[in-house]
Amino acid sequence: MPPFLLATVVPGAPWAGLQSVLDPRGEDSARIAEIGWVLYLGAALIFLAAAVVLGLAMYGSAPMRRALGRPALIVVAGVAFPVAVLTALLAYALQAAAAMARGPDTAIRIEVAGELWWWRVRYRDETGALLFETANDIRIPVGAPVEILLSSANVIHSFWVPALAGKLDLVPGRVNRLRLMAREPGAFRGVCAEYCGAQHAKMQFDVQALPPADFSAWLAAQRAPAAEPPATLQAGAAVFQRDCAQCHAVRGTRAAGSLGPDLTHVATRPRLAGAISNDAGALAGWIAGSQHIKPGNLMPAFGHLSGEELRAVAGYLGSLK
Repeated sequence: MPPFLLATVVPGAPWAGLQSVLDPRGEDSARIAEIGWVLYLGAALIFLAAAVVLGLAMYGSAPMRRALGRPALIVVAGVAFPVAVLTALLAYALQAAAAMARGPDTAIRIEVAGELWWWRVRYRDETGALLFETANDIRIPVGAPVEILLSSANVIHSFWVPALAGKLDLVPGRVNRLRLMAREPGAFRGVCAEYCGAQHAKMQFDVQALPPADFSAWLAAQRAPAAEPPATLQAGAAVFQRDCAQCHAVRGTRAAGSLGPDLTHVATRPRLAGAISNDAGALAGWIAGSQHIKPGNLMPAFGHLSGEELRAVAGYLGSLK
């Protein structure tokens, strides 16, 4: 698709609001999109001017061609003009970047760690105490500046929510900070923008910008431990404690594993493993054969579970809301 047609069509596409730098929904993404449009349109105008000059040099009248061949014009067009334009664009881009760094004080800090291949998300209070942990699911309040603390204990990842902010790498051994602020409620797609291994393409996450009241209600619900399962789900809870608690945690139960995602409220997450829909069938399929869905991930397959056990544990996890 030609670039000019792509620039026209993409902002109006039904999926553009999920994951498009051309359809910004955040403060920083709007500045980045503005920089992109300035550079794109500036380059287009310069290209057209160069094409016109080239056409005159090839097909213009003899006096016009002689005028275009003067050394002074070559110096102006070939040296002075590029230096002036590039300097102006550099100053503009640096000013816009500085404006992003000077934003208001952050209201919320969220820790995001890149795993192989999923995102560990921790919410902390003002004192730094851990409130709760989730996975591949980030919720933020609309209109509030949020600081994302990015880290990795394995390889280099890159955190990118195109509709809300720029991308920033997660480098082992250090913590990088990314600021973002959503202008309006909505659901957005995030990706890993740095090749990190076999399942890099499926290392996705979801960001939901909620009205402040809804965000506060979500925080309160996430902080609560898992509800005691009813009698009909006790069998599934027992299977989970037997086979899954070594790697996964469910607050309010004996399951306290930390190798895999915290599953306390797993049923409230939009997707599973950053790759598939979150429903009973997909959950059972993931438990039985995660390597078929996301080959190379660190979760073993549980092919030894009977059909009844598989349905029971999937039903139990589906109740964790």
